[in-house]
This record gives sequence, structure tokens and C-alpha cells, in this order.
Amino acid sequence: MAIIYQTNKKTGITYAYNNEPYWDKEKQQSRAKRTLIGRVDPKTGEIVPTRAYRRETESGAPAKKRGPVPITSFQRSFYGATYLFDQIGQETGVEADLKACFPDSYKKILSIAYFLIVEENNSFSRFSHWQRMHIHPFGADIPSQRSSELFQSIEEAQRMAFFERQGKRRIEKEYWALDITTLSSYSEVLKQVKKGKNKEHDRLPQINLALLFGEESGLPFYYRKLPGHVTDVKTVRQLMQEFHIMGYKKVNVVLDRGFYSKRNVDHLYQNHQKFIIGVKLNLSYVKAHLEEERERLKLWSNLHTQYGTYGICKRIDWAYEQERPYKGDVLQETRRAYLLLYYNPEKAARDQADMNEYLTSLYRDLQEGKLREHCRKDYAKYFEVTETPKRGRKVVPREDKMLEAAQNYGYFALLSNEVKDPDEALSLYRSKDIVEKAFGNLKERLNFRRMHVSSETSLNGKLFVEFIALIYLSYVKKCMQDAGLFESWTMQGLLDELDTIERFEAPGHGRILGEVTQKQADLYRAL
Repeated sequence: MAIIYQTNKKTGITYAYNNEPYWDKEKQQSRAKRTLIGRVDPKTGEIVPTRAYRRETESGAPAKKRGPVPITSFQRSFYGATYLFDQIGQETGVEADLKACFPDSYKKILSIAYFLIVEENNSFSRFSHWQRMHIHPFGADIPSQRSSELFQSIEEAQRMAFFERQGKRRIEKEYWALDITTLSSYSEVLKQVKKGKNKEHDRLPQINLALLFGEESGLPFYYRKLPGHVTDVKTVRQLMQEFHIMGYKKVNVVLDRGFYSKRNVDHLYQNHQKFIIGVKLNLSYVKAHLEEERERLKLWSNLHTQYGTYGICKRIDWAYEQERPYKGDVLQETRRAYLLLYYNPEKAARDQADMNEYLTSLYRDLQEGKLREHCRKDYAKYFEVTETPKRGRKVVPREDKMLEAAQNYGYFALLSNEVKDPDEALSLYRSKDIVEKAFGNLKERLNFRRMHVSSETSLNGKLFVEFIALIYLSYVKKCMQDAGLFESWTMQGLLDELDTIERFEAPGHGRILGEVTQKQADLYRAL
């Protein structure tokens, strides 16, 4: 093998080539094959190798060329559910975004997500058994030790890059619904596991999980882990700051009334965010407008038949305040806002029934002397307790307070700076129900009601993989709802039906897809 030098007449640069002999099968003769190995430095006369040649010489072997992986063994595996998830990954851009953010591990993340969805409520210890019978992106087993290493390798910068990519795929005018749930934990080493107000009345310490969903797409695209003792109302400002970091501008948000505070609403105005937020009826301005409109609200002309709810809109002036540290003052202005008042007769009946049950439980606690800490204010508000040596304990209801509470059964209110149509506002506000249902999927179907992790990095990584699985679950669920499939199928039943489709591999013959029934073909089309 000889090195040949050749000078480009236009540029004057000299290049070096390997002159390698090889056998030309088409012409059945021996010829020489030239391979560029670099250019010649005019000052030193040394060869500066090309990148490809440098990699080849450093590794001691030529770089592997990309191409199809040859089939070396017979294999028959379930493929139907995997095919569905592969298409969803392409449709939502999840696969492309994961590949861009996690180039070395995205296939493992997808495989674990597929397993979590198909094997409902099963522990990860069953992954080895599942993967032997299923086609999946990684194509090999991921033992427990390897999965722990995967979870720990997921970095914050990669996670935020993924959120940014997914957020930019969403419809610009789409409202984003935010809600928070609690995840209980037995761990004593996780820093954010704290005692807090548990929404499921679990006595275990917890972390809080904030989840953001697209109202129209029905898909989650952002979550944030919070300490267990942080309340909902404290998260809005931080969320707006992270929107700014990720480049989201003029985001439309739907917030539950647990996020309401005057400061939060001021901050939404300051950041030019369009919002719909639930507000409590005991706020002075809400109470005043409700008393003024209580009778008119129940007129037939204000009935919105889709939800069986009466609704009206009142334009109000919001007393906006903004602290300006650079000027040392507080800017005070009025901003346009819409207060939307509603009355639902069915809700009134439910409120009455729920309150009766609650009051009965309070009365029973007082009679038995077994008080619950979180109910202490209501014991004093709705009952008067006297105790004498002769007559013992006597519990007397405060009927006036009970009647006062009953006045607002069935009523509720929303505040918005954009939507003034009561029907549209209610429809958008109800979109937050998809977040609550997603929490159910996360806790029940994806087996995350209790966190069994031993470190912060493992928890962060596992949460991210669970979140990826939740995107796929949410996509399937929305498609099933849009196509009316829930009338005939459960989600698990549908996935099991598709998962029976096989793929057969044979050396020298390629891959053969198993039989697909008309029922299965119809399901794929619907999804």
C-alpha cells in the first residue's frame, strides 16, 4: 500500500491518498482504490488526517457503517401494541424530541414507557419477562441495576430541553390546565418529602406534583416536583418564570381556585398571560356581585343547556398592583376583568348531600370525643358543645351557620381577563378535569401511588419516564373518547386486543407480520 499525493490546481492544497489494491468483481480484475486520508500541511509537510480517518486509526478498526441489523435467529414476538406506540411517538414528536435530548438512552426510556402502559399496575421486576415476548425499541433486557442507572443519568438540562421542544409543538391559542396532586412516600432520605395537606387524606409524608396539560390536545407537556408542604397558591409565580425560561410567551392558563390569590392574578397580568381561574364565593367582590345577581342568574335566558348550568358575565375593574423596586414605589392601575357567576341545580343537591354527610361525621366525632385535627375549625363553627357532670356531653347544632352555608349550594364563580362568554369559559375550565384523570392514570395504572425510590436522582429520572408513559396513555385515551370507543372497550381491553398481533423473524427470510383482523384494523384507524 502506497501513499499518493495530489495537488488541487484551483486551491493549491495538496491531499494525501491511500492507494489500496482490491479485486473488482464486476470487471474480474485487480485494481487500485484511492482513499482520502488527509491534506498536507504546507508549513510542516505533515499529513493532517480527515475526521473519518482519525477515528479509524484511533480505534484501530474502520468505523461501522449504519445499516439494517441482520436477522440471526428465529423469533416470534407480540408487536401490535408496540406498533401503535411507535406511531403515536411519531405523531406527537415524542420520539424525535427524546432522541434529540437523550441520544444515548432514548430507546431505553421508550421501552420502559411501553412496558408501564401495557403491563397495567405491574412492578418493574416483570420487565424481563415482558421484553422476552414483545418487540420494543431497545430490543434487549434492562435489568434493575441498569434501570436505576438510567433514572440517575437523566439530567435537568435534558428534561427542560424536552419540555421546551414539546411545548412548541402545542397549538398557540390552546389553554393549558394546571393542577397539583400529592404522592405519598415511605422514604426518609428524600429532601422534598414533607408532611403537608394530603389530598387523599393519607397520613404519610408526601411530595407534590404539578402537571400541565393542553386543553385541546389532551396531552401533558410539563411537570414539576414540589416539596410536600408547599401549597398550590405559591407555585404560580415560579411557573410563569419557567415559562419565560423555556421561551413560552402569552400562554393561556386554566387554574383551579386553589391557585387564586390577588398577588397571583396581578402576576398573571404583569406577564401578559390570558387566564381563567376559579375564585371563592367568600371574597368580598365576588360576594357583592353574587348578592346583586342571585335572582337574575336563575332566569331561563341564562341557562346553558350543555352543562345544565345558569351563567352570567359581569365586567369588573381589577385593582392591579405591581411593585417597582427600581423606582421604589407600587404601580396601581385598573385592568379589565370578567367575573363569571354560575348556578347548577344538580350541584346544589350534591352540595347539600355532601354537607349533610360531613355534618353527621362532625357530630359523631364530637359525641365520641374523637376529633380530627383538620376539622377543628368546623367543629366550633357548626356545633356548640357543653359538658356537665350530671347530663354529660351535649352537642347542639348551630343552625344559623348551617343555613348560611346552604345559601351558596350550587353556586360557583370564575375570573378571566379574556373570556366573557359563560359557556365558553365553563367549557375551558372543565378541561382541567383531564389533569385530575391523568393523576389517576399516574397513580393507579402506572403504579406511582407510593414512591419506592432511594435517592433524589432516581426519583427525578423515574418521574420523567412515568411522564413519557403518561403522554402515550393520554393520547390513546383522547382518541378513544373522540371515537366513542369507551362504549365498547376499556383501555386495557383495547391494548390487549392489539397486543395479540405477532411479528415473526427468520434468518434469510426477513420479518413477517401476523394476521390482523378487521376489528383490529378498525381500532388502528380510530386511534
